[in-house]
This record gives sequence, structure tokens and C-alpha cells, in this order.
Amino acid sequence: MTSLLLTNADILVTMDAARREIPGGAVYVEDNRIVAVGPAAEVPTTADTVLDMRGHAVMPGLVNTHHHMYQTLTRAVPAAQDAELFGWLKALYPIWARLTPEMVRVSTQTAMAELILSGCTTSSDHLYIYPNGCRLDDSIEGAEEIGMRFHAARGAMSVGESAGGLPPDSVVEDEAAILKDTERLIARWHDPSRFSMRRIVVAPCSPFSVSRELMRDAAILARRHGVSLHTHLAENDNDVAYSLEKFGMTPADYAADLGWTGPDVWHAHCVKLDEAGIALFGRTGTGVAHCPCSNMRLASGIAPIRRMRCEGVSVGLGVDGSASNDGSHMLGEARQAMLLARVGFGPAAMTAREALEIGTLGGAKVLNRDDIGALAPGMAADIVAFDLRGLEMAGALHDPVAALTFCAPQKVAWSIIDGRIVVREGRLTTLDTTALAARHNALAAALVRGEA
Repeated sequence: MTSLLLTNADILVTMDAARREIPGGAVYVEDNRIVAVGPAAEVPTTADTVLDMRGHAVMPGLVNTHHHMYQTLTRAVPAAQDAELFGWLKALYPIWARLTPEMVRVSTQTAMAELILSGCTTSSDHLYIYPNGCRLDDSIEGAEEIGMRFHAARGAMSVGESAGGLPPDSVVEDEAAILKDTERLIARWHDPSRFSMRRIVVAPCSPFSVSRELMRDAAILARRHGVSLHTHLAENDNDVAYSLEKFGMTPADYAADLGWTGPDVWHAHCVKLDEAGIALFGRTGTGVAHCPCSNMRLASGIAPIRRMRCEGVSVGLGVDGSASNDGSHMLGEARQAMLLARVGFGPAAMTAREALEIGTLGGAKVLNRDDIGALAPGMAADIVAFDLRGLEMAGALHDPVAALTFCAPQKVAWSIIDGRIVVREGRLTTLDTTALAARHNALAAALVRGEA
């Protein structure tokens, strides 16, 4: 057994049941599990490794509930800079059709490095395009190397343009093959145990890129194996119009009709979820991944997050694809969630602490986990620390917790994932980020130029 102590934090944000904020706080860890949390004098004072957290805010690792990590290869592509969702997708599908397995692995690690350095310790990823021999395994193997807690979503597209879908026929898959590969992935990679570092999610891409039958069969498959379900829903007005025209139902009714509600399901975006849909999700425990930066980037609208939370909907944060956000900064995403809520619904629509709660406990609940998102005995040792002594926080230390969200987002100083130090004094310890970025840039240039 190994032990780790983080002690003397200027402020320790627990996100526990009492939402304690402890000046001079400490966290004691054995292996990958938190054993004690409290004022420094009340927890063990020795450990194999002791980290002095004076000058730092310590909190649970942030949880990212929606991403497309391969899209780090196509950030700021000129043809997609000024389009809404459907036009943006149509501009990028032909580029993504040239993806290779190495591109998937390297882009996964690039996105994860960026996430980890922003305070994120757990991430989902929705990979739904598999050209040229690409597999979800490529992402999973990349995550294993970098050391991130990972929910790998086996996405899929099966309805191409010739059948009335949005994606070109060249990037869709046979539905029987999709289901077969999904079962293979669950058997090979899914770990349902407490503190699991790797889970598989069943995730047909969207109502406008897969059939009714695949949505139904995917839900049946997921429940047979006890895994979660994820897709996009009600992202913008065109998304809703497609659902009404093709299925004669609102997106929420369509989801409910096919078994896509419940605590084992979460939907990305839900910007245009109507009142009945919000009530349905609240009654059934269905989750939502809120992606404010992407929603602004694509001009999709402002999701009614306060209304959802008032109705009991579980809400987490997602940075979404790095070609519709062009960044993967989780603390920054929490800040944008707070600011966007206020733009849409007034200054009381979301507080700084609510934004942090959505990014930690909210994300854990959306991913159907009770072992991450808080610092408390028996929880996973996923802990991050932000340095409060820099220019970004100058003048804000009368409330350092609120300052994490109100002030300019910064990189994490320390990150512990599953009891392992993954960021030490601002530096990722598991990969060479300079070499990673160089290889990523070479692959991105080849992909966009069509030289892959």
C-alpha cells in the first residue's frame, strides 16, 4: 500500500454532502482511495508522499461528459469557421473520412493532455466515425498511456445522404456490424468495478445519422450488458425540425419512444429541449451534457440549464468536439457555463459554485458514477490543485472558490488521477507534450490537405 497526503491547502473544496470548504484543509489517500478529508490537524500527518498545498485551491477533478477528441485535428478549419451545426458537419465530414488509426490515437492523447492540464480527471469521448481501419481501441490505448479515467463511447453513423441522413454514404457503417463491434468492445474493455479507469458506452451518433432501429437495438444491447447510453439530442432548431419531419415527434418524445431515457442515459446539448422534454428527463433521471462553448461557437442557442436543474435533470459539463469549441479547457467551460446562463436568464441563473458543482458532482452523476466528483472518504483519489498566487487570481483571494470560475481560467498545478500524480507543478508527467504536439500538427496538416 502507498499513501499520499495533500496538506495545508489555502482552501479545500470538497463537494461532499455538506459542500464543505475547508481553509487549511488536507486529503489523505491510500493507493487509489481517499481515506480522510478535513482540517490538516484532523487527518494523518505523514505519508509516503507529502504535498504542501499552501497557496493552492484543492478540489475534486472535473468531469467532462461530452467530447469528440479526434476533432483536435481540425480546429479552426476555414471552411467550417462560420457555419451552424449542419453546415459545419457537411464541411468537415469529407476531411474526417481520411482519418487513420494513428490520428485517432494521437488526437485522443492531445485532447486528454489539454483536459488534464485544465483540471479534468475523467472524460468521456464520443468517437462515431471509423474510416481506414480506425477502431475505438485506438482511443482506449491512447488513454491507457496518458493515465486518464475514460468513458469510451462507441459511436456510429448508419444513415447516409442517399437514405435521407446528413453524413455522406462513405462514412456510414452497416448496423449489424456496429452492434457486433460494440459487443466486442464491451467484452474486451468494459470494467464496471468501483474506481474503474475504463468503461464502454453505447452511443449511436444522432437521430439524423442513424436509423430508428439502431437506436432501439442499441438501447436493448446496452441494458443487456449493463452499460450506459449516449447520443446528441435537440442541439439546434434544424435538429428539432429534422425530428419532427422524419419521425413526427419532438426529440424528447423520440428518445422516450425508443428507450432512451433513464439514469443510464445522457444526451449531449439539449439546447432546444422543450418544457415537456425537460419534465420527462427530470422524472426519468435522464442526464444532459451541457456544452456552452460549442453552443455559442455554432450559434445553437442557450440551453435552459437552470430550468433543467429545477426539474431534477442531472446536468454535467462537456467541452464537446475540439472543432466546435477549438479548445478542451474544463475550468474554462465551467466559467462559460456560468456566463452564458447569465446572458440568457439573468445574473442569478448560475453561481460560481453551481458551475463548479455541475463540472464535478454533476458530471459524475451524468456518467452514472458514485465514486468520483467529490473529496470524501471512500471516493476515488481524483484531486486537482490550482495555484492561487499568480496574476490571474491577484485581487480575488477574498473568495478563492468563486475566483476559480470568475477569473481567467488557468492550468492546473497538480493533478492526481486514481492516486497517481499525473501533473506535477504544471507539467504532465506521463507524456512529452512537446513531441505530442509536433506529431499532432504534422498529422493535422496531412489530414486537412488530403495527404493522409
